[in-house]
Amino acid sequence: MYTIGFDNKKYLKMQSENINERIKKFDEKLYLEFGGKLFDDFHASRVLPGFEMDSKVRLLTTLKEKAEIVLVINSSDIENNKTRGDSGITYDSEVLRLIDGFRERGLYVGSVVITQYSGQTSADIFKEYLEDLKINVYRHYPIPEYPTNIPYILGPNGFGKNDYIATKRPLVIITAPGPGGGKMATCLSQVYHENLRGIKAGYAKFETFPIWNLPLNHPVNIAYEAATVDLNDINMIDPFHLETYGKTAVSYNRDIEVFPILNEVFKKFWGDTPYKSPTDMGVNMAGNCIIDDDACAFAAKQEIIRRYYRTQCNVKMGKFEKSSLLKLELLMNHAKISAMDRPVIKYALDKSTSTNSPSVAIELPSGIVTGKTSSLLSASAAAILNALKTLAGIADKVHLISPFVIEPIQKLKQDYLRDINTHIYADEVLIALSICAATNPIVTLVLEQLPKLKNCEVHSSVILSQDDANVFKNLGMNVTCEPKFQSDNLYHKR
Repeated sequence: MYTIGFDNKKYLKMQSENINERIKKFDEKLYLEFGGKLFDDFHASRVLPGFEMDSKVRLLTTLKEKAEIVLVINSSDIENNKTRGDSGITYDSEVLRLIDGFRERGLYVGSVVITQYSGQTSADIFKEYLEDLKINVYRHYPIPEYPTNIPYILGPNGFGKNDYIATKRPLVIITAPGPGGGKMATCLSQVYHENLRGIKAGYAKFETFPIWNLPLNHPVNIAYEAATVDLNDINMIDPFHLETYGKTAVSYNRDIEVFPILNEVFKKFWGDTPYKSPTDMGVNMAGNCIIDDDACAFAAKQEIIRRYYRTQCNVKMGKFEKSSLLKLELLMNHAKISAMDRPVIKYALDKSTSTNSPSVAIELPSGIVTGKTSSLLSASAAAILNALKTLAGIADKVHLISPFVIEPIQKLKQDYLRDINTHIYADEVLIALSICAATNPIVTLVLEQLPKLKNCEVHSSVILSQDDANVFKNLGMNVTCEPKFQSDNLYHKR
């Protein structure tokens, strides 16, 4: 069910070597645009089985003596309280979380850049807050006709208007709490300012996806488009690379659009450019570390299906436009897959139909187990209990949680917390199991099975409560839901 397809140890070694080589090419000053999630890259770990989700930050720790980090956040994202879809954390709060995470690992955070600044009050408040925390803050401004009017961009009213970011180390990592922050523009602005000061600074890009040396239609690259459907990222053959080298390489629309600016920056100060294509900018070695292409292709196809269901739910909840769903359907057809290629879906729907209640199915190495909503348990809680019993070899009829534990919880929720849903959710059932384990060795055995749930597939016949969804996520399980609410209410709690 889960086959390793990626050599993570080789990946860390190759990436570190490649980045160090790139630093040497640029007078010991390199601005490295760092895309994707650094601490918890769930997407990469799903489509490249064997990729550790914290690989990027582990890579940075090997370079920490020469690296400093600059975080970039778009003023509009502060103003609009934009949140990360995976955690629900606002982008400004995510900046603080990232700084804490970097510092805990001994990485030096030099500053924060607020981009696209045009006098937004919320951006001013955030800047003042950061400065009170002794964090250096800089502002970059909107540039008219970016990225087409290159002479204007490379002038005093373009990059020249931006604050110069004072950096101390040879490797400057430019990263952000999410997409659309302006990482590349920040890098190019700094290269412009450094060269004005006589420092031959360079630029490189570290983005895991799309993988440049996999085919355009490889499922791993299609899965990247599926993951960024709301951003309208489009994988493309790099035309500059094809023209220069006569070789096919995969890039994406935004890099191809901005590449001429990078070229002109280098030509302006150096008289020539070290890069002939957007692909040349990259330092990504992920494609060289795939050890089982079939395993990665299979994992990527499963991810495309999961993204299809996630997009359906986001459209249902009013978070995505319907056009996003249409694109996902096209990508599904392109990858020659359907929902039926995800077996756990049928089991959840069949269980829901036979019981006339919300149901959840979990795919284990030994088969698929299900759970339904009852007066005692949510479907997620029931499915997790049944999965743990199966893994521990405990008969289904054995009751693991005493009524003496469940009843006080229900009474607390109903009488004191005013919760109309008195059945026990997934997080609550795990807490109840932990209490029972103190006096019951069988329950201890059951709890010891929790690590085995990692990478298991889950499907729910209704949109899960956020609490239940978080439990599956924290256990490392891959969840999809039908685009259907459990009730006809307009407001859905938990």
